[in-house]
Amino acid sequence: MILPIQCKMARAAVGWGVRDLAKQASVSVDTVSRFERGEDLLPRTIEALQSAFERAGVIFVEANGEGPGVRLQKGL
Repeated sequence: MILPIQCKMARAAVGWGVRDLAKQASVSVDTVSRFERGEDLLPRTIEALQSAFERAGVIFVEANGEGPGVRLQKGL
């Protein structure tokens, strides 16, 4: 599952604000804000956020000695 910092990076990568992500993931704006502040959410809620980003072409990179990250699919 994604981390709060990856959520922020992914929003920047696709040019979404908190409201955009909330709409795409069918969650509340407050839910997105809480997650990005590091508060605990239900796993299914985090999965909804991740799925919204993946549909937009975001690839999540796990920590591999350098830290977690994001990138966009080739061609976007």
